[in-house]
Amino acid sequence: MSALSQRQIQDCRKQLQDRETELHKTIHAALVNADNKTYAEVAGRVLDIGEQSLADVLADFHIIELEKEVAELAEVEAALARIQAGTYGECVDCGADIAADRMHVHPAATRCTGCQTRYERRGKDMSPSL
Repeated sequence: MSALSQRQIQDCRKQLQDRETELHKTIHAALVNADNKTYAEVAGRVLDIGEQSLADVLADFHIIELEKEVAELAEVEAALARIQAGTYGECVDCGADIAADRMHVHPAATRCTGCQTRYERRGKDMSPSL
């Protein structure tokens, strides 16, 4: 059971639900309006290879941004599921309580500060050596 009070959990739930709604709208709008984006207009009237390159970069940028939003939506939905399951605020690595301040700032957090730091270091250590 999390050390967060019921009020703190409810506040985080509200933040998560608001963010979920916002992400759904943003993702939906991006998908519906994909043909109207500037990069699509540029690609449709390409005059030279430089403009084609710019159109490709802009298209890639929008795809990357959409992927980030979809990933964040998955994190938000997982956090809401943890609230429902009663495991919200517990570190997925060590099982300790995640600090209330951390949960307030990042309500989808899955790790305590110590485990998150170790997780990020491991990611950096996984780069291939030459």
